[in-house]
Amino acid sequence: WLYKLHGLNLEYKCEICGGVSYWGPREFERHFQESRHAHGLRCLGIPNSKAFHGITLMDDAVALHTKLQEEQRAAKFNPEMDEEYEDSMGNVMPKKTYEDLARQGLL
Repeated sequence: WLYKLHGLNLEYKCEICGGVSYWGPREFERHFQESRHAHGLRCLGIPNSKAFHGITLMDDAVALHTKLQEEQRAAKFNPEMDEEYEDSMGNVMPKKTYEDLARQGLL
């Protein structure tokens, strides 16, 4: 009964670690910080970070990595969209609006 109480009858497999089985939730959670899991992620070209904690399938890890990279690219500073200008009256506006108003001679 103690075996079942600690969940040692539950098997967790990790494809990233090479199909290794981990018995029990405690050992399974611990394995994400181990070198075998980190090496498996490195082989996929993925850094071992907290975002990949709980990911055991290679396809899921690659999909999450590409999604995180896309989010990083989207959050990166874009001068066309993020640059702001201030007119002589102290109004702050995006670069495009400022240039349109300057072209029309309204500034």
